[in-house]
Amino acid sequence: MTDLRAVDLDNLTDRTGIRVEFYDPAGTRYGFPTFPYHSAPTGLATRRQLRAAGLRPGGHDPVAQILWRHRKTRRVAYLYRLDLAAPKRVATPAQREAIAKALLARRTCRYCGQIKPYYIPRRYGECLDCHGGH
Repeated sequence: MTDLRAVDLDNLTDRTGIRVEFYDPAGTRYGFPTFPYHSAPTGLATRRQLRAAGLRPGGHDPVAQILWRHRKTRRVAYLYRLDLAAPKRVATPAQREAIAKALLARRTCRYCGQIKPYYIPRRYGECLDCHGGH
């Protein structure tokens, strides 16, 4: 995966002379291969795309990035190679049980002992019924 050039973006520059701001497949301008929004080469995916496919980066560093502007700020999304991605890890039954206990504790009021359908606000340390009674 050494050639990350996008033929359409190269042709746009050659045809019109317009340089796409965040297109730098060699990494000379941004120090890292860079592509504009919606223009990532095939074989690369963001963390969110990997997660949707049931994958994770697998300990590998990103190989490129996507840059775009959003409300005057520059945003970045790193791209990882799909062929190096590993399957997502699955929580063990003991881990799932621990998570369930922790979430139940967040819904249990420490004063009245009731389990509420919402998480107890940490700033109060008690359910809204108990907090309103003060």
